[in-house]
Amino acid sequence: MFGLFRKKTGEPIEFGSNEAAFDYACRNLENLILLEAVVPALVEERRGTGTEGEQLFRIRLANREGGKVIEACTLKESLRYPAAGDFVGYRVVKVEPELPEPFDLLGFIAYRLEPVYVPGRGWRIAESFVPDNIKPTLRM
Repeated sequence: MFGLFRKKTGEPIEFGSNEAAFDYACRNLENLILLEAVVPALVEERRGTGTEGEQLFRIRLANREGGKVIEACTLKESLRYPAAGDFVGYRVVKVEPELPEPFDLLGFIAYRLEPVYVPGRGWRIAESFVPDNIKPTLRM
């Protein structure tokens, strides 16, 4: 009875590369841009360091059109950051559809993802880039 509402998980799908995992995310998953969603992305290029110490990147967010290129960063307190070619999770912080691109989306690179998808659960997290002093959001 207690397992009645539990999500059913399928067998993990393992991919041979980050690009193959990104391609699967584009072709087969919704990847909705919602508040606090973690959207899979591929790091295309490291762009340097920002004025406050954040690491800057050009990433491609997964969508049905093959990806949306945006500028993204890690949080300035983070001591770790991804490399070009990494499969990452971009956490959406704010969505402003009335603003023009690229100002309509605010977020940061939160995780490096493994190229393993578990149906009903999502992508496996290989490494977190969220600093330890950042608390997760609690909803009541």
